[in-house]
Amino acid sequence: HMQDDDRHPRIYETFLYPSHPLAQDTNPDSCACADGCELWGAAGVRVGWMTGWVGIVFFWFAVLPRAAAVISRIEERQLLVDDKPLHLKGVCWNPVRKGGTHPHDTDYRGFAAADAEIMSRAGINAIRTYAVIDDPQVLDIFWEKKIHVLNTVYIWGKDPLDLVAQRVNAVKNHPAVLMWVVGNEWNYNGLYAGLPFPEALSKVAEAVRLIKENDPTHPVATVHGEMPSADTVRALDLVDAWGINKYSGLSFGNLFEAWKLLSKKPMFLGEYGADAYNAHIAGEDQASQAKATTLLTQQIIEASAARGGVCLGGLIFELADEWWKDAQGNPDKQDVGGIVPGGGPFPDMTFNEEWWGLVDIDRNPRKALLALGEVAIPTAW
Repeated sequence: HMQDDDRHPRIYETFLYPSHPLAQDTNPDSCACADGCELWGAAGVRVGWMTGWVGIVFFWFAVLPRAAAVISRIEERQLLVDDKPLHLKGVCWNPVRKGGTHPHDTDYRGFAAADAEIMSRAGINAIRTYAVIDDPQVLDIFWEKKIHVLNTVYIWGKDPLDLVAQRVNAVKNHPAVLMWVVGNEWNYNGLYAGLPFPEALSKVAEAVRLIKENDPTHPVATVHGEMPSADTVRALDLVDAWGINKYSGLSFGNLFEAWKLLSKKPMFLGEYGADAYNAHIAGEDQASQAKATTLLTQQIIEASAARGGVCLGGLIFELADEWWKDAQGNPDKQDVGGIVPGGGPFPDMTFNEEWWGLVDIDRNPRKALLALGEVAIPTAW
């Protein structure tokens, strides 16, 4: 990766010869290589004759491809990537180690490579985050697997809005970035800051405006808990696509028909699925989680915008268990506390927050991962 310096850029960092003096020293006069160094190329990168060709190959294949952002846009309810319809067979991704908590211990860099491999084998082509990925190395890992990123750049209402431009500009040219996301169920949680609905709505609208001001080339989505009202949709007219989080057993009901009447814009499932703990039997129930995964994902495909429907796809919740989520529990162990709001996931209608993973926290696969892998991505008619 290039790192600019007033005197010269360098491409070594940790990828090429970490012990090379240039990996630690940006002074062009202090290199002490055994094989000798000389300035090479217009970039002014110091390389010896043995490392020069390696640097050229690295620069050509690893650095240059980042400059070309993927062209994505919304057109007639379809998400087009390089002019071809894309159906999102996605997963929500928030990797937190045992004993850690979100957001402090969310570790994109530490989990990206292993998790991207799991996703790729299941045919997953997109992730949605709950914080911004502004690390190009993490985005590189996902793009190597052709996994698109719905990158959340504003989710906490106490963050200053001027951070939006900074986060967008940091990675807007990376090809892994598919679209930007503002909020998650902010109509319920007030942007995780308990803001009154009108204030949260205003901040979402301003964040969307700032994104478009700094990057007119990527679509912008917001993720709402259940269906938004017509007034909310009108107030957020700059939003290109709506994510809907919905948990209602084994069916989405009339969600897709209702959306078609509400808006001419596309929607997607920002979250869906079932957890792997069944309160009825007080134990793990992988079969029920897998059943919900199959049936719900098939319903999403039947409504796919790639085939004339209203739905861009879905991002199942979630890749891996998180042990910090039970407020009454201990992040060093998996707790079974659950919430019963009146609706919810199959089969017990209970949100057992630490059991949602398609894999467990050690990345052992559950039957739901295999079930998701067996559902084919629809192609355009």
